[in-house]
Amino acid sequence: MTDEIDSLLRLAKKQIKPAAATLARAFQEYPVSVFFLPDAGERRKRQPLTFRSLVRSGIKYGEVYTTSARMEGVAVWFSPDSRRESFWDKLISGRFLVPLFEGAPEMARQRIFMEYATAVRAKYVPSRHWYLQLLGVDPVYQGQGYAGKLLKPMLARADRDGLPCFLETQMGKNVGLYEHFGFRVAEAGIIPGSNVKSWAMVRNAS
Repeated sequence: MTDEIDSLLRLAKKQIKPAAATLARAFQEYPVSVFFLPDAGERRKRQPLTFRSLVRSGIKYGEVYTTSARMEGVAVWFSPDSRRESFWDKLISGRFLVPLFEGAPEMARQRIFMEYATAVRAKYVPSRHWYLQLLGVDPVYQGQGYAGKLLKPMLARADRDGLPCFLETQMGKNVGLYEHFGFRVAEAGIIPGSNVKSWAMVRNAS
């Protein structure tokens, strides 16, 4: 069945690099990526390393899936039993950011975002939940249903377990996509120090 988790490939450490490359291409022009690194050349150079770190943390504290060996799309989920502070405290404190960004302004912008996003998440899903930290589809494959292929099995699993799901997006056109899969907007706000709008979305188990 297409809504079963075994329709996806769960990533291991040896697949971090190609998964990060897919996410870097998917998020090259994403509003929050531009906020972190306004220079397009710098984004192309640094984002693969950034996403390697994020995928690695997803594998450690949750589950990371792709659609096939071609890695058309990648989803990074934090599990309901992951210790949130293990990863997020490092991000907020800046310890995790040192290998990713060389300049203090870039580190400060990412820290601002993480503090904002963490506070919103704690507000709307204080108990056990699945957190969709990242979902990206390579631009070559966008519009072909790969986001749905990544979402459906995990949402079905969350429903079976009676658990909510949470995500945030900074792309307005994504709101309708996630609403189609049962998410609702819990809060929409501007990331402090930027003009980037962020939508926090929650999906209750059905």
